[in-house]
Amino acid sequence: MKAILFAILAGLCWGIGEACTRSALHAGRIGPISAITVRSLVAIPLLVATYWLMTRGTVGLKVEPPLAQVDATTWAKLVLGSGLVAGAVAMICFYIALSLGEVSVVKPIAFSIAPVVGVLLGWLVLGESMDARKAIAIGLIVTGVLVLTTSGKLAGTLPPAAGGGAESEPTGLR
Repeated sequence: MKAILFAILAGLCWGIGEACTRSALHAGRIGPISAITVRSLVAIPLLVATYWLMTRGTVGLKVEPPLAQVDATTWAKLVLGSGLVAGAVAMICFYIALSLGEVSVVKPIAFSIAPVVGVLLGWLVLGESMDARKAIAIGLIVTGVLVLTTSGKLAGTLPPAAGGGAESEPTGLR
């Protein structure tokens, strides 16, 4: 249950954060790389403080081993896969996409490809099980993204809640 709660909190935070990011990028006063830099500089102190608390068991979650105990293979996976690919390259691509498009299109594409790739790599590389339920879920994810992002209108369009056009900023984020 804790895993689900933290996943929901992460999704809420990312949704709010990316709406703010899109608004800032489309205002034209900051570029995507500058925005990533600000995001990272704000996040690093909180991450360091959380690491310090987690390695001491003061957060109420499982105590993490200190980084000094991590082996070379784990470091390589973290540096190359998590840091370089998922951290830097993915954020650069995502922020450039946000600077060029609408969050309502960019976010579903980026954040639906991730679980599909995760499930497939879990199955093909990590030896996790693949069953009909997971295969159907992948199909539903892809279908959902197609419905959200296709330019053809299925049954009409509601006006933007903020009262502006497609390029307007959400009212609360100006």
